[in-house]
Amino acid sequence: MNLPEALTERLPFLEPLEDGWQPVHPAAFVFACVFYGLFLLKASQPSSLFRMIDLVFIPIHEGGHLLFRFFGNQFLMVAGGTLLQLGVPLMLATFFIFQRQVMGTSFCVFFFFEQFLPISPYMADARAQELPLLTVGDADYVIHDWNYLFGRLGLLDHDTQIAHAVLIIGWLGMIGTVVWMIRRSLQSRKQLAAQ
Repeated sequence: MNLPEALTERLPFLEPLEDGWQPVHPAAFVFACVFYGLFLLKASQPSSLFRMIDLVFIPIHEGGHLLFRFFGNQFLMVAGGTLLQLGVPLMLATFFIFQRQVMGTSFCVFFFFEQFLPISPYMADARAQELPLLTVGDADYVIHDWNYLFGRLGLLDHDTQIAHAVLIIGWLGMIGTVVWMIRRSLQSRKQLAAQ
């Protein structure tokens, strides 16, 4: 990818983005295809053990509330859980993009979009507030994130519609990431063979 020269002169840290992607080993490609295929199949089934990865993101979500509490803004503190939950895989994806590593990039972007799947039911529960809530600290002062956020934004009556859109974006993002990984991996193999 060729960036405008003026851009790389002003922002030299973007220069690695002009390099080609690293070739993907055939065994890694096959493993990734099987992994993503199984994951998508199992994720489409309710209460799948394959989505145990979501348990990794619970402490990240709760840590986001604690981290954003330092800004002294209630709205930002409540939104901070989801911001960090989505921000961690995006930050890791950015690292792998600059390293030009297809597998690391696709893995992190895939799980960025995968996190839309557990966020969506939480959003849809904003009015009903029937889901059990996890919290760090005193359970008497627990706030349903999306009831609070949608309420403050005047969107509480649209919780299920927003949740449905978020779910669709998550699925499209995961599938799109896998398609990108396959295309990029096959292109890297063709470039390697041409050398």
